[in-house]
Amino acid sequence: MKIKQLALLVLSISLFACQPSIEHADAIYFNGIIYTVDAHNSQPESVVVRGGKIIFVGSQSDANAFKGDSTQMVDLKGYTMTPGFIESHGHLMGLGHSELNLNLMGVKSYDALVDMVADAVAKAKLGEWILGRGWHQSKWDTQPDVLVKGFQTHEKLSAVSPNNPVYLQHASGHAGFANAKAMEIAGVNQLSVEKMDQEIEGGEIIKDKHGNPTGIFSERAQNAIYKYIPTEDAERNKMALELAIKACQRNGITSFHDASADQNTIDLYQQFKEEGKLNLRLYVMIAGPDRALTKKWLQKGPMIDTVDHLLTVRSIKLNCDGALGNRGAWLLGEYSDMPGEFGMATLPMEYVLEVSRGGLANGFQVCSHAIGDRANREILDQYQTAFAENPTITDHRFRIEHAQHLHPNDIPRFAQMNVIAAMQAVHLSSDRPWAIDRLGEKRIKEGAYMWQSLLKSGAKVINGTDVPVEPINPIASFYASVTRQTLAGTPNGGYEPDERMTRAQALKSYTLDAAFGEFEETVKGSIEVGKLADFTVFSQDIMTVESNKLLKTNVMMTVVGGQQVYISELF
Repeated sequence: MKIKQLALLVLSISLFACQPSIEHADAIYFNGIIYTVDAHNSQPESVVVRGGKIIFVGSQSDANAFKGDSTQMVDLKGYTMTPGFIESHGHLMGLGHSELNLNLMGVKSYDALVDMVADAVAKAKLGEWILGRGWHQSKWDTQPDVLVKGFQTHEKLSAVSPNNPVYLQHASGHAGFANAKAMEIAGVNQLSVEKMDQEIEGGEIIKDKHGNPTGIFSERAQNAIYKYIPTEDAERNKMALELAIKACQRNGITSFHDASADQNTIDLYQQFKEEGKLNLRLYVMIAGPDRALTKKWLQKGPMIDTVDHLLTVRSIKLNCDGALGNRGAWLLGEYSDMPGEFGMATLPMEYVLEVSRGGLANGFQVCSHAIGDRANREILDQYQTAFAENPTITDHRFRIEHAQHLHPNDIPRFAQMNVIAAMQAVHLSSDRPWAIDRLGEKRIKEGAYMWQSLLKSGAKVINGTDVPVEPINPIASFYASVTRQTLAGTPNGGYEPDERMTRAQALKSYTLDAAFGEFEETVKGSIEVGKLADFTVFSQDIMTVESNKLLKTNVMMTVVGGQQVYISELF
């Protein structure tokens, strides 16, 4: 009997020793509505995190097996958790500097803009530059008495700032507004402007009927002023980056596709990473118009962060046309509200082809800005030529940034060529009420903001805000995606409602598909075992709440790599 008992004891010990040890979790998230965006769109009860990654997704009872003495139990309090939201097209340093400079986004008239500048001048030192961004003449409640090519002129602005140079970027970034002092410093006057205008490739200094500069600098003509604006010092840039990161965290953004960075900016990102201050995953596009920088990176190859997934540089951004707001978007037909005007290419298409070839040869994704239908067609043509020359390279994931206005014949080409449409749904909310004046009803209905048509054709559509063109808040873009309404809730039923995204499509465009847009869909973008523990927690169930309540959704928590980088005071 003793021998039998001893044998049973030995067997029990052996079986226990063979059992795999349970890893104790760093955190267990429970008691919330959880959307995984996995292949099954499952909704588990709990998510378990260890070492910055997800180690279990499933029932609460099974998750409790991972609980240890030091495990943080995160009660979601019934709130909604999704994969971390990814801003697929924004300008990170622009976001930071917009918090340091004049923010003109809410300005409703030219007079209100002038008043803001007057206040800034009163606080500034003599001769100090006054900088800002965000005005949009088509969104003003009233228009100035004097307009040239649809824009205001500088006289009122100059009157309140006689001794301080002023430069105010259009909300789109595709134009700027200078006062007389800034133009004096830049040598822009009636005698010089004609010659300067002729020398500008892909831009225009707008003049009145007497040949006087009005203060509006369109597209690449902005360089005439930019080169005289003092460069931001290192400390101010650090401050801007810190503010931008915090703004992303407050808004539930865990990853950010930075749409154009110079080498100094990339170096600053690297510095923040090394100092442990980059609590935001960055996917960086090189500023393609800088030909020397582009050549340098093509020669040395991409910088891909496969360890921390915090800072990757593997794409090139090409700015190929302007925006609808300043009539710089390159169109196949003339502007409906300005006969004879077609917009413009801001880069030669030969250069787009050259960079596309170089990108394919050296492992870089190419991301080309195109808003007008001609710009989109021309870029697709250049891509198609480069792809045909390199038929073995199929996973290139080239993108068109904005893809805002397409000719119907070009819509299926995105899926056919595996080109990603990086679109910002909130642009419809802001632009659609006046964009019809630029394009006319037929072109708007057949080719503008064609999200559902692109998705049905098999193309990937990824989402964002183009911050600081629009606020960083992803809920606004999510709302626009599923309602196609302005943020004021008009019109009933939305503009061209057949092009709305479903909520599942909209969520995926901000998470898993956005991760695909940066080659990271295997490591983030959904809540699955083995992926990075990046989460956004919302105050409402964005998948079921009534549409008219969506915009009242708040971000309650943002988690990057298992670290709670933002917690709302309301949580």
